[in-house]
Amino acid sequence: MAAAMVAAPQAAPQASLDTQHEDMIHDVQLDYYGRRLATCSSDRIIKIFDVSPDQTQHTLSASIAAHEGPIWQVAWAHPKFGSVLASCSYDRKVCVWKEMQPQQWTKIYEYADHQSSVNAISFAPHELGLKLACASADGSISILTWRGTGDNSWDERVVPNAHQIGCNSISWAPAAAPASSTTPNPTAMQAALVTGGCDGWVRVWKLTDSGDVVPDEGFQSVYQDPNRHTGWIRDVAWAPSVGLPVQTIASCAEDKTVMIWSQAQGGKWVCKRLPPFEAVVWRLSWSLAGNVLAVSAGDGKVTLWKEGLDCEWRMLESINDA
Repeated sequence: MAAAMVAAPQAAPQASLDTQHEDMIHDVQLDYYGRRLATCSSDRIIKIFDVSPDQTQHTLSASIAAHEGPIWQVAWAHPKFGSVLASCSYDRKVCVWKEMQPQQWTKIYEYADHQSSVNAISFAPHELGLKLACASADGSISILTWRGTGDNSWDERVVPNAHQIGCNSISWAPAAAPASSTTPNPTAMQAALVTGGCDGWVRVWKLTDSGDVVPDEGFQSVYQDPNRHTGWIRDVAWAPSVGLPVQTIASCAEDKTVMIWSQAQGGKWVCKRLPPFEAVVWRLSWSLAGNVLAVSAGDGKVTLWKEGLDCEWRMLESINDA
């Protein structure tokens, strides 16, 4: 009897990209549709690449001499605002760029009131408008909001002393508030973000209707020993919403730990630790569904983690950057 033939699963396409940056690359970001890739480097240049549909080919479409110092991060805005990209740098500036003509990028806004390096930026969910959050080494965070007027004016809100020593990372909550199984409200909105600093603290902030930024005392009351990091926070990431009555935050630090914070509808924040890592953990990234967490560490490994039905987090895969 002939043996049944089963086709082997095909591996996802992989491609390497020679960006031709002249110094260390600090950030790489795909746009909303995955059709464009932005990179930034210590060479003070932002490069934009067009990505082929199978994501194996990258064609340089623009090179922007963007800053006077190393560029730490870039961030794409939602496409409803056009082709808009933000950047932050050691030169203390935050710049917002827009593609006015194909392959022609113009700086439409610059914020230069931070007193030290701007380490991280993040665009808010598009439901909140064109709003950019910035984290600086001066310990403050700023919320920059386009007023939607023809003169391209922006509202600038600053939270001084958000962190001691400096702030390294920032991430917005999804705009849709967690759904409740008993009192569903699909129109409920939230404006909140999380930051991580050199002081070893993770802080959650809420935006009031008047635009003020206030700390979430409920989270801060839980972020205490032993449920806290003991080193500089390197990254924080708020998970996307999938319609469940829970919201989740991940944090990582130089203490080689990753903590996952979750809050059920109307409940308290609860902390869970992933098993200790062998190196400093630098970056975190959630899947689009918010159920798989990618963790990047200083030993060149990227690991993928998922929560099981027993509410325990387990590693799905480990990728070694050999």
